[in-house]
Amino acid sequence: MEQEFVNDFTRLLEELDALLVTHPANVRYLSGLPHAEDAWLWLDAKGPLVLATPLYENDLAEAGLPHLLGRPKDWPKLLAERARGRVGFESEHLSHAALEGLKAAFRGVELVPVRGRVEALRIKKRPEEVERIRRAMAIARVAYREVRPLVRPGVREVEVAAELECGMRRRGAEGRAFPTIVASGPHGAFPHAVAGEKALREGELVTLDFGARYQGYHSDVTRTLALGEVPAELARILNAAKAALEAALLRVGPGKPIAEADRAARAVLEREGLLPYYPHALGHGVGLEVHEAPRISFESEGVFEPGMVVTIEPGVYVPGLGGARVEELVWITEEGYAVLSEGL
Repeated sequence: MEQEFVNDFTRLLEELDALLVTHPANVRYLSGLPHAEDAWLWLDAKGPLVLATPLYENDLAEAGLPHLLGRPKDWPKLLAERARGRVGFESEHLSHAALEGLKAAFRGVELVPVRGRVEALRIKKRPEEVERIRRAMAIARVAYREVRPLVRPGVREVEVAAELECGMRRRGAEGRAFPTIVASGPHGAFPHAVAGEKALREGELVTLDFGARYQGYHSDVTRTLALGEVPAELARILNAAKAALEAALLRVGPGKPIAEADRAARAVLEREGLLPYYPHALGHGVGLEVHEAPRISFESEGVFEPGMVVTIEPGVYVPGLGGARVEELVWITEEGYAVLSEGL
């Protein structure tokens, strides 16, 4: 079955004669090639061309993708005949060594650093992308429901994380979206805690942050659970995180300023005296990467637009005590938004 390129070359080639795409997520987005981590994509007036190693010859032939095969160090030489005028390259993603290889091969060519051109296309998801993200979320949801009874005193963090990841694979995930976080007690004060040997205990909060990858697309969701009756200060932290999430969601929807959602969450935490323990932005885009544009912060510019898929995830992290984060995966629609992570 032949792949279809995302044909927005006019926008991508603005003021350029060609564009070299090297970031794997961008190569996959434009070409549909699953093995994009081992490929480059060249775009010019003649059309698209994939550069890959002979290892993927059968994959490229089956997909019907125009391609050249060779060792990565030889790719600049293979492109030299097509390189003319102004050639853009992804300055945030191309290594210094690869850039030197291009300079040596492209004689009389102006190499132009560009940033964010393909990422700008990826911000608003096509219907088939939303469906893959929805499927990735459904897989994570089922795995969580199966593992939820295991979240009890005496069980180690690593056991819960392993069961979640195995459950997602059993349900059809290509893999985890990122290293699964299971953070209990004082570990919950670390936003990116690593699941460890610590056993869960009665009276603690436990934060689970997890997601699945399906056909290249990711899901991302967080839940914080109370094991039995927790001390009043921990209950206050959890309730504040939930209230901040609710306040932020009221500011989410097409045409609404992105920054206002984070400001709404911060206002709740400030009233509770917990703002100093909220060290990160409210959320981020999700798609072929688990962290992608747009960034949702009080400093962000622009508005929410239909087609965006983003996380809304306020958190509170108190050193020595614990923490709480509650995260929803949200799809912005023409009418408002849909919570893809509901039902957990």
